Amino acid sequence: MSHHIVELKDVTYTYPDQTEALRGLSVRITHGESVAIVGANGSGKTTLLSHLIGVLFPTSGSINIGGYPVTKKTLPHVRRAVGMVFQNSDDQLFMPTVYDDVAFGPLNLGFPPEEVDARVTAALTIVGALHLKDRTPYRLSGGQKRSVAIATVLAMDPCILVMDEPTAGLDPLARRQLINLLKTFEHTKIIATHDLDLVLDLCARTVVLSAGTVIADGPTLDIFSDEELLNKAHLEKPFRMQGCPICHPPKQ
Repeated sequence: MSHHIVELKDVTYTYPDQTEALRGLSVRITHGESVAIVGANGSGKTTLLSHLIGVLFPTSGSINIGGYPVTKKTLPHVRRAVGMVFQNSDDQLFMPTVYDDVAFGPLNLGFPPEEVDARVTAALTIVGALHLKDRTPYRLSGGQKRSVAIATVLAMDPCILVMDEPTAGLDPLARRQLINLLKTFEHTKIIATHDLDLVLDLCARTVVLSAGTVIADGPTLDIFSDEELLNKAHLEKPFRMQGCPICHPPKQ
């Protein structure tokens, strides 16, 4: 695939109930970028991500990933390049053991058993979960499930990592461990999240959605310093940009 560029041009998507979730949305993400997709509930974040893996297809407009238009015919190519970690890890883990879950994708791609085993071992080692390989997924903690869900994607060796609310439901330690793990990845990362402090840690660029369209796209610090823009998007500054309420109390 050519440079694994992700490009959406004037994408509109209307759900069967006539809810217009995306409205003329355009964005271009180049190889190696880490990009946050932020916005209030209902702004179109998850709908956008679903288009990147061919779960949904545009009502109008076009999506191109690594030189391939995203269509039903090109899905095998697209899904080898793009790996998605869903918000709820239970949607991604369904096999009897962790090993089986991580092996599922490579097996379906037709890799021989020795290659599958190597991919599973490597992916679980990267996320620090090799010791869990014989465990039953539903008995894992939230942080462990998230790590294993990421491993299921890494075993497919994608060039583009897409994540929907990756820190949702994690305790503070598990959240920090996940952020530190994601910092080591050289993949193109596209992260939809409400966790704006995570965005500060991981994403140099932020795209702001409102009512299904892009209202801002630029350097993360510039975006989060623009209070008028944040108010328009129904967002607040990340906690560590808000200042101490004791040292700097709001003016009466």
